[in-house]
Amino acid sequence: MNYFSRVAIAVDQLVATVFFGTLPDETISAMARRRRWKRTEAFINWIFNDDLHCARAYIAELSRSQISPDYKE
Repeated sequence: MNYFSRVAIAVDQLVATVFFGTLPDETISAMARRRRWKRTEAFINWIFNDDLHCARAYIAELSRSQISPDYKE
């Protein structure tokens, strides 16, 4: 993952935490899926041109697959 992508995800997580009260590591995409915000999820999926974007983000949070290898056991 490149620098720009990491910064974009960090900003996404900050916005989700500050404005929506999510966990600090959760993205807006994962939050929309978890909270079952269908319209928000559909809009985010449309932006990314991927019908499963939010579902994949949610699954990544559940499986903790987005964590740096340095923190995995």
